[in-house]
Amino acid sequence: MVPFYTVLSSSTLQGSRADRGDRIRSHVQRKGACFDGLSVSRSQRLFDLMQVLRRHRGAVSGEVLAQETGVSLRTLRRDVATLQAMGADIDGAPGVGYLLRPGFLLPPLSFTEEELQALVAGVQWVSRQTDNALARAAQNALAKIGAVLSSEMREALSDDTLYVGRNNVNSTLDLTRVRQALREQRKMHITYEDHNGVSSERTIWPIVLGFVEPWRYIAAWCELREEFRLFRVDRIVEATFLEDRYSRSRRQLVKEWRALEDSRQVRQGSI
Repeated sequence: MVPFYTVLSSSTLQGSRADRGDRIRSHVQRKGACFDGLSVSRSQRLFDLMQVLRRHRGAVSGEVLAQETGVSLRTLRRDVATLQAMGADIDGAPGVGYLLRPGFLLPPLSFTEEELQALVAGVQWVSRQTDNALARAAQNALAKIGAVLSSEMREALSDDTLYVGRNNVNSTLDLTRVRQALREQRKMHITYEDHNGVSSERTIWPIVLGFVEPWRYIAAWCELREEFRLFRVDRIVEATFLEDRYSRSRRQLVKEWRALEDSRQVRQGSI
């Protein structure tokens, strides 16, 4: 069988990376081909390589990529060249490694049964443990995945061998607005009731929305206590979402908070 990339017309390979990717995907879907027309295994290998490159946010050496994808360094270089020929913007330099630039998607591939079960379990968890807005988003995402699967694989999305219970925490706090405050780094003013029923007014910098069964938490910098605190969502009596933005990077604050949480766990484990 002739590799499909050898029969693409010159017009198919012209234009922007996004345009090339769209035309290649259209060609593959019309011809019913896999990536190179040679074997499903190589198609899966190229997909795996793309996933590994996406997982590494910075440049990654060829040796590491070869090890993670289970191929030789020579095969890895051929696979990178194949992806580049298909339109993937992969930078590579000796001594630096490979870096995948955003904006390229491979044609749809199949999933294993375990991968489909993982997707279904994840969607069930989000649907039953978070809030209505995230539940709808999870169901929509699963529907989009189902749209590109074969009919046989699509049936696996209705798998009922896994079950996730519902969260019964009562709270009037709008978690959609909390997530927006996180994205925009906006402060919140809350009335908070502690475990003794004592209320206090706090201005907080929300950095993480956590779901730790059976509770939901907001990890935040508390201006009153001048330290990181965890606030249970069901104990937030009232919340006002402020226009004020906190000055420091949320990502940096998350790193500092996680470092503190890790050190606490180490200390508790050593007692």
